Amino acid sequence: MNYQSIFRTGLFAGQTIIVTGGGSGIGRATAVELASLGAHVVLVGRTAEKLTAVQQEITKMGGQSSTFTCNIREEEQVQALFAEVLAQQGAVHGLVNNAGGQFLSPAEFISKKGFHAVVETNLTGTFLMCREAYNQAMRDNGGAIVNMLMENWRGFPGMVHSAAARAGVENMTKTLAVEWARSGVRINAVAPGLIESSGLDNYPEVAQNFIKEIVKDIPFKRMGTESETAAAIVFLLSPGASYISGESIRIDGASSLWRKTWQIEAHDNAPEPYDGFQEP
Repeated sequence: MNYQSIFRTGLFAGQTIIVTGGGSGIGRATAVELASLGAHVVLVGRTAEKLTAVQQEITKMGGQSSTFTCNIREEEQVQALFAEVLAQQGAVHGLVNNAGGQFLSPAEFISKKGFHAVVETNLTGTFLMCREAYNQAMRDNGGAIVNMLMENWRGFPGMVHSAAARAGVENMTKTLAVEWARSGVRINAVAPGLIESSGLDNYPEVAQNFIKEIVKDIPFKRMGTESETAAAIVFLLSPGASYISGESIRIDGASSLWRKTWQIEAHDNAPEPYDGFQEP
């Protein structure tokens, strides 16, 4: 299987880019696209088997990658990750903070431990990755960072822990964009809406049925694809975004803008979904 990117061949040739959560879903799509454009992609995650599977995909298409198991909540592991990548590759040009996790639950049933675990992964883990990228690799050389948010502009009932954490990531992105501008570091974020990703498989059947109903309320009347999200991430890493920093791009088919104040009749006129994975 090949990956058909909309960006020019060799766009990231000679660059090393770290992608956390690179073993599945949006992380996998982003890693494969970056590798197809010439980057050496460092696949980071907690499950070696998933990372190896994506690495094999990249190798078959002629790309370059390496894998590192790391829990981004653990400061020492994050520090060791960057030290080892720099020892092997000599530089880190880009970072995609895609790793995260959450679970569906009404707020009143979420324990302190559960809330803390999600915040530690989605907010603290993202901070640790950003900090080490800057301190160890980008302070003197510049670079680009893309953080992962969620479409929670009107709150996110059922996921108060992740909504709070991602809101923190958005503000952190803006703050670091100012603090680190002096070093030539750009840092932005993407906020996917409902994406047809492997991550949806982790939710119970009742949630799957709920998701089908949500799709009806999306102005585009469909979910987004992993490739559509990856393309936005790749753009933010690219030279074309060299004057963009501290911004958050919504990838949600306008769903965050519609509050049912305007009836949108059923239609099938949304732009055709983009999928970069092509059979040879």
